[in-house]
Amino acid sequence: MAGFEDYSKGTHEIEAELVRKGIALGIDWANDQEVRALAHAALNHLAEDIKISASTPVDHQKMARVDLYGLAGLMLKTMEESADYGFESHGGPAWKAFARALWAEARLKE
Repeated sequence: MAGFEDYSKGTHEIEAELVRKGIALGIDWANDQEVRALAHAALNHLAEDIKISASTPVDHQKMARVDLYGLAGLMLKTMEESADYGFESHGGPAWKAFARALWAEARLKE
């Protein structure tokens, strides 16, 4: 049902998760270099880098990073879809910092 999504609610939920994962990983969303490196990793991670095996102990840091990489994809998709309907979607400070870094990294891949 394209066009009926609640982008505002979605962006707030994604922002809350970004903040949680940022706390777990010690991310300083105001540090442009740190956030840019995170965006680079999110767009360039390899499957073997994030593989979580049932036979190994749970690595909560790795799980938080994998979740953050997934949030990057959700952010980009949300921004693209809402733009198709003529408006911008964005969350708070963590969202804006990560989004700027993701777009900058994505432009490098073009």
